[in-house]
Amino acid sequence: ILQAIIHPDTNETIFMPFRMSGTLYSLLLQVVGLLLPNQTLASTVFWQWLNQSHNACVNYANRNASKPSPTSKFIQGYLGAVISAVSIAVGLNVLIQRANKFTPATRLLIQRFVPFPAVASANICNVVLMRHTELEEGIDVLDNNGNIVGSSRVAAKHALLETALTRVVLPMPILVLPPIIMSVLEK
Repeated sequence: ILQAIIHPDTNETIFMPFRMSGTLYSLLLQVVGLLLPNQTLASTVFWQWLNQSHNACVNYANRNASKPSPTSKFIQGYLGAVISAVSIAVGLNVLIQRANKFTPATRLLIQRFVPFPAVASANICNVVLMRHTELEEGIDVLDNNGNIVGSSRVAAKHALLETALTRVVLPMPILVLPPIIMSVLEK
């Protein structure tokens, strides 16, 4: 419980909505908003912005704080994530609406899956931009007793890849399963 609440580098309490263990409750409203059918341009932009704003706060609250990183990196990550999420969501929706080969029912089904690639790609963008400094400087490597034995760029790359992959896999159940279930129930 202590590891889920206290940041390992700063020893500060992580604000509940931004804890990894607290994201389920704080994401519930966002997921519903992202999966709403027949969204307008404004609602798509709003829900993607809200989701990526929350993700940026989660990334910042759970960051590797063993080495200081400029605030500009976090702002860059946040802006990159919001821009990529909104661009992908809006772009995919426009492409789907213009696809004359699809029936309206098929278009609706495909549109239900649009939030996932938008969120997944934005999450990768957010993590990479926010933690890019770690790739250049490396991260601390600890021994079994928790003592720092060095700094490693290889470990930073590995940690960044694992974090990015996790940020892609985590939204899968909540953004992919509901559209599948709804399409089955509608039939």
